[in-house]
Amino acid sequence: IALVLSQDSISKQPRRKQILADLQRVPELIKEVLTQDEQIKEFAKQISECRSLLVLGRGFQHGVCLEGALKIKEISYIHTEGIMAGELKHGPLALVDEAMPIILIATRDRTYSKVQNAKHQVHARAGKLMLICSKGDKEIQDGISPQFCFEVPEVADCLQVLVNIIPLQLLSFHLAVARGYNVDQPRNLAKSVTVQ
Repeated sequence: IALVLSQDSISKQPRRKQILADLQRVPELIKEVLTQDEQIKEFAKQISECRSLLVLGRGFQHGVCLEGALKIKEISYIHTEGIMAGELKHGPLALVDEAMPIILIATRDRTYSKVQNAKHQVHARAGKLMLICSKGDKEIQDGISPQFCFEVPEVADCLQVLVNIIPLQLLSFHLAVARGYNVDQPRNLAKSVTVQ
């Protein structure tokens, strides 16, 4: 709807064209992310015994955090919270230590510089840091040594969520398998919502 509405605005034409072009590339970009499945599987094995996990991001990526955390909870039964990276100092930072896996979504968008602060806060407390970052981004790793860095291809910021959710979906799958759970039949999860 937004793309149709924006076709009348001359000032929005370049962004509109970028979004339309990137939208056509999304399937191939998802395939590219899927080729890195073995790396996610290795990370899942390393953290499969954890009791809790945090997923951090800002802007469009906050929705990815919430969805990723939900998937991990649903099939691997690990307490997982999706948190806006800027809210880290308001409580969740107290949970971060060397036993706490933290997934930070830090792809290059308008919130990139603000996510850097969360990265440094987690690193200072020796959290097990996994980065989801833009392909070829070496700056995000400056001054830290993440346990794992998963690179995703760049796309228009509003479409980046479609690419960034894939590593979290793969992680939830591999965590469940590593913990010995049947991913096809999660417990206590209704296939439909019934309200009376």
